[in-house]
This record gives sequence, C-alpha cells and structure tokens, in this order.
Amino acid sequence: MAQNRNSQDRGPSQRQLRVGEVIRRSLSDVLMRGDVHDPDLNRHSITVGEVRMSNDLKVATAYVLPLGGRDAQEALAALRRNTPELRHLIVKGMSLKFAPQLVFQLDETFDRMDDTRRLFEDERVRRDVEAPDDDAPEDDDDR
Repeated sequence: MAQNRNSQDRGPSQRQLRVGEVIRRSLSDVLMRGDVHDPDLNRHSITVGEVRMSNDLKVATAYVLPLGGRDAQEALAALRRNTPELRHLIVKGMSLKFAPQLVFQLDETFDRMDDTRRLFEDERVRRDVEAPDDDAPEDDDDR
C-alpha cells in the first residue's frame, strides 16, 4: 500500500510526460493544418499549452487557449464537438495499446501569470519583497 501512495506523490512518470508531449505536438499540428473540416474550429488559432496523461495513459487532458483568449468557450465547444475526429487524427501514427480519450480544458496558466504580475506591481507587495530580510544570516564579510 505504501508503494502505491508514494507513486501518487511523485507526479507523472516519464512515460506519461513523453506520451503527453507527443500528443500535444500532434494535436497542435492537426489544428494548425486545419485537418478537421469544421469552419467553426478552423477560424480559431488554438494554442495547446500542455497535455496531461492519466496514470494508465487512457485519458489525455489537453489544456488549450485560442489566440488572445477571445471566444474561448466557443473554441472549446468546437474542439469537444470534433473530439472523435481529432482523436483519430492524433493517434494515427502513434504506437499505443489504446487510443487515449481526449478531454479539453481551458488553459488558465496565462490568467494566473497576469494575476501574479499584477500582484508584484502592487506598491505594498514590492515594498515587502525589496525589504531586507531580518531573518537572513549575517555575512562575515560585512563585519
């Protein structure tokens, strides 16, 4: 039981990371080329930021965002509507035992980065960050 718990704490395996990256690149290429014949999907320029694989490699969660973040819900709906065709196009050249189920989520990384940037621009936060650390050990060279 302890071994199972430890494997969950470690994060994704190398295989999960490799398969996720291969799927991310493949999905990006399919979307860039416009291989899916859906005008609603093809009018969006969609960035695939990351693909996370489940432990058993049966589910691939793709974190996506249309360029500029505009019409994100519409782009997400188009991706979800075309999931079977996207799944087929992506796994065509891959040698996996199972074709993973594709799940699409909006990538909120950029929103969090903007929030963090705004936080660091706040005068009070900047003052705290730039203040000398009273708990830091003194350097012998300063004496």
